[in-house]
Amino acid sequence: MYTFSSKLKTFSIILMAVGLLGIGYGFLSAPKDIQEVEKILAADEHGSHGAAHEEKAEASHKEAGHHEAAEASHDAHKAAGHAEVSGANEHEKHLEHVLHQLQNKPWSAVYVACIFFLLLSMGVLAFYAIQQVAQAGWSPVLFRVMQGITAYLPAGSVIFFVILVLCGLHFNHIFVWLGEGVTKPGSPNYDEIIAGKSGYLNFPFWIIRAFIFLLGWNIYRHFSRKNCLAQDEANDDLYYKKNFKASAGFLVFFIVSESIMAWDWIMSFDPHWFSTLFAWYVFASFFVSGITTIALVTIYLKSKGYLEYVNNSHIHDLAKFMFGISVFWTYLWFSQFMLIWYANIPEEVTYFVTRIQLYNLPFFGAVVMNFVFPLLILINTDFKRLNWVVVMAGIVILLGHYVDFFNMIMPGTVGDKWFIGVPEIASILFFLGLFIFVVFTALTKSPLLAKRNPFIEESKHFHY
Repeated sequence: MYTFSSKLKTFSIILMAVGLLGIGYGFLSAPKDIQEVEKILAADEHGSHGAAHEEKAEASHKEAGHHEAAEASHDAHKAAGHAEVSGANEHEKHLEHVLHQLQNKPWSAVYVACIFFLLLSMGVLAFYAIQQVAQAGWSPVLFRVMQGITAYLPAGSVIFFVILVLCGLHFNHIFVWLGEGVTKPGSPNYDEIIAGKSGYLNFPFWIIRAFIFLLGWNIYRHFSRKNCLAQDEANDDLYYKKNFKASAGFLVFFIVSESIMAWDWIMSFDPHWFSTLFAWYVFASFFVSGITTIALVTIYLKSKGYLEYVNNSHIHDLAKFMFGISVFWTYLWFSQFMLIWYANIPEEVTYFVTRIQLYNLPFFGAVVMNFVFPLLILINTDFKRLNWVVVMAGIVILLGHYVDFFNMIMPGTVGDKWFIGVPEIASILFFLGLFIFVVFTALTKSPLLAKRNPFIEESKHFHY
């Protein structure tokens, strides 16, 4: 049985405490009204960036089409016959828009970290289900590690669902389509495109979908672990067969729910834009993150004297998946980017123009972290057997895919006001601390070997 060390437990609690303090600071330091925004903008104009940079950022922001709320308001005014809007009103609108961006910043930071760790655990659950259905012979010695990581799913689901509810109750403005009057003709905030999608993008239907998805994932996670533990005490393979059937059904539910989840929880930040590859792209990102986490937790436990039957071949196979899914993610990244960029259709290419102009470093940096680095390090077979190399590559991959989620979400919520500061770092620390605490507590609840799995002996003696 694994024992959760007091040092690691204390470390996780410290991470959560520091994270909460930083998150609280982020909310408290956000501007409360447009007067504060005006002071901030005035200070920026006299700072190192200067007024020219401010005007350029604002212009590029408008060109990128990411001023969605203001555009909707502008179109509504034109339709209503307002040929002119006074300079004072325009300035006030701009201040209000910037106010929403700055107020969105701590919310967005929490949202990015929350969904990243939630989907990371989902990636592990999907990988576990695939191993069950494939009747893989190499992986059963890692099943309890996977079950420990997926123990984060219930806690992460509750926190994430609460955030979604708060979005619907207008505690923030991170989802443009949830704004007041966006779907009501005649409203100054009316948006014709969003109104056309209101049959799907409406809060009641959206939150019901979220509840069904999160509940379905957690139900499978609960019963698959229950059956796996029951199999240890059984005299036949009944519970293993139950898990096989449950996993097959879950994977059908998962691929449908994951696609819709990607549209609902990420792509709808940019409600004027869509991509048919997007769900696969999101899946590749959190799937490789989950597999990477399995490798890191396994190496840690092995270093502490646990998982006696895990050998270099198991680590090698995990590293192969890390390498392979990183290449798959890059294929999807390039396919989505190249086709849209080459076609140069204004309403589609806007998505990438925004990110290249305003998020240049994280946008292309994610490609280096998620493709170039893993390719150079993990393409070598011998390196896949070196724990320190796998750990180094794994840390870069996890950071890179956090940046990937950052790129997908932040442009639609904070626009050009992004910065990886206290709220972003604090949110990562809090959810990392919670993740470590929940996962390693779960690992203490059962033996680390699924001893009655039909393939356990093959897994024990697995050599590549």
